[in-house]
Amino acid sequence: MRNEQVKQVMLNGVGIYPFESENELIDFALNRKCILVAINAEKILHATDQTCEIINRNVGYSDGAGAVKALRQRGYANAVKIAGCELWLKIIERLAPQGKSFYLVGGKQEVIDETVAKLREQFPTINIAGYRNGYIKSDDERLALIDDIASKRPDVVFVAMGSPKQELLMEEIQEHHQALFQGLGGSFDVYTGHVNRAPEWWVRHNLEFAYRLIKEPKRIKRQIHLVTFAWWLLTGKFKREK
Repeated sequence: MRNEQVKQVMLNGVGIYPFESENELIDFALNRKCILVAINAEKILHATDQTCEIINRNVGYSDGAGAVKALRQRGYANAVKIAGCELWLKIIERLAPQGKSFYLVGGKQEVIDETVAKLREQFPTINIAGYRNGYIKSDDERLALIDDIASKRPDVVFVAMGSPKQELLMEEIQEHHQALFQGLGGSFDVYTGHVNRAPEWWVRHNLEFAYRLIKEPKRIKRQIHLVTFAWWLLTGKFKREK
């Protein structure tokens, strides 16, 4: 079975699994109760020893056209882009009818409240074991969250706080409760309409970055570095091949 054969591919020290479909990723993750980490060109480009360690002990997947192109360049012709802001909903769609439970962490209070309300409307059978906003201001709040998750034992935990903060929190929770975890960044904001995702045409043509740049010109300082990534792709040479 191919699922058992999927291995990490190293790009600038970042390990990415070359999944060929969302379903393959979900099957792989459910079998391992792991932490899913979205990888794009920016994360590969700005990889540090710390971020590489965090990603590589978990399951990184290609959440960007640049990551997919790099994988295909390495010979993984069937690798596909898997958008994290869609993947978590596919996981719910798969597992909610089975009675699996979910715990959500992240966003402002109004955002998480709207997220939960919308999920219950979209998935009437969903079992939400618990949720809270992403503004954890003290060790006591963090420990209370971990205790709550450990006591309620959800099957899936979604954390939307940005990297690497969300990954570090998920790893700490994982020490107390085994589940499927996924880091979601700003996905709750997108889901509730507080942030607009690029229209379908831009997404289909791998131009989400350009759409976001048009909407948020200040992102040019971040996205100018993608020229370096394009050069790495052109030459086929990344700084760290290990």
